[in-house]
Amino acid sequence: MLAIGARAPEFTLPDANGQPVSLGGLLAHGPLVLYFYPADFTPGCTREACQFRDLHPSIDSAALELAGVSPQSPESHRRFRDKYHLPFTLLSDVDRCVIRKYEVEGPLGLGVRRATFLIDPDRTIRDVVMADLRIGRHAALVRRAVARE
Repeated sequence: MLAIGARAPEFTLPDANGQPVSLGGLLAHGPLVLYFYPADFTPGCTREACQFRDLHPSIDSAALELAGVSPQSPESHRRFRDKYHLPFTLLSDVDRCVIRKYEVEGPLGLGVRRATFLIDPDRTIRDVVMADLRIGRHAALVRRAVARE
């Protein structure tokens, strides 16, 4: 996993509508909370996404961007976003190239670790948490980020 102080690698991935979204574009308006999650519609990932959805008014008021990355297709992301009314960007990394760049592959290169990064507009990673089962730790990072901004 990339550490605090590291430079976040650039990427471009399709969003839930199939439109390309880059790291630079996400950072154009301020700091970014970028989170990686294993799969749409799984119990833990749904709970995490809904926690972020519920925090979204605070995220907006702090001028933070929020985006999630997982290996599912844009169509899966669109269904997930629509079912749970997620007001943030979901990005599709079906080839897992961004997952590898951010060093969040699962054991033996299988799956995706649950990780959340706070990235400054200059692409410096300011905070990070990796906790596969302790989903509340990811929401706590978002709350810290909101309190700082």
